[in-house]
Amino acid sequence: MTTPRIDARFTALKAEGRAGFVAYVMAGDPTRDEALEILRGLPAAGADIIELGFPFSDPMAEGPPIQRAALRGLKAGLTLKGTLALAAAFREGDADTPVILMGYLNPIETYGYRAFADDAAAAGVDGVIVVDCPPEEAGPLSDALDAAQVSLIRLATPTSDDARLKIIAERTSGFVYYVSVAGVTGVKEAQALSVAPAVARVRKASGLPVAVGFGVKTPERAAEIARVADAVVAGSVLVDEVAAALEVNEPAAPRVLAKVRSLADAVRGARVAETV
Repeated sequence: MTTPRIDARFTALKAEGRAGFVAYVMAGDPTRDEALEILRGLPAAGADIIELGFPFSDPMAEGPPIQRAALRGLKAGLTLKGTLALAAAFREGDADTPVILMGYLNPIETYGYRAFADDAAAAGVDGVIVVDCPPEEAGPLSDALDAAQVSLIRLATPTSDDARLKIIAERTSGFVYYVSVAGVTGVKEAQALSVAPAVARVRKASGLPVAVGFGVKTPERAAEIARVADAVVAGSVLVDEVAAALEVNEPAAPRVLAKVRSLADAVRGARVAETV
């Protein structure tokens, strides 16, 4: 299945000879209006692709920063339906930046697969990452998303062997998200030396671009990963800026967008620095 906005973005990145920067933020964090302000500012700050988390009470793959962000989003009233409305509000002013929803299966099952897929497409969502949905159980969701022309983007991990990668690659489109460290988000740091051969394996198995996330905290580390991956994902380090703003009673958007700029600039300059 083709995913026009995602495919166009990776085609453009390849033509520019650089990796993309993927910014993860949580819907409704810290409020609905501030989350929308952050979303609208991400492309100008350097985000090539946006991952929009939908709040869930038990985000088992997340470390404390994103767990707390999810609770703030729930407190702000951002259900899955509210997250789709937020994505639609962003899409009104941006026709090009790919938007990927990231979250867990329970809210989608409650919503209904076909209704969710149709509403996601109507909101301008390009893809979905469902952290706790293994390929063996993804058939009905995949069918619904395919019918709505929304990508199901799967996760590969350091423990995914070649046989498992073949299964992961089935019915995956857009890109593959490589989880660079064992464990939850925001705890360990990704290491480029170990990531590089894994990215090559995932690319070979899937034929798709590979975005690397979990463990990208600094511009230096983002640049290292950008030299070997097709895209670099940062999340915990961004939601930490929301928490920091709340602690001092300041608006969250300026802090988050400043952090995005520093990471995106590092990603954009990584391969240029390598060839100088």
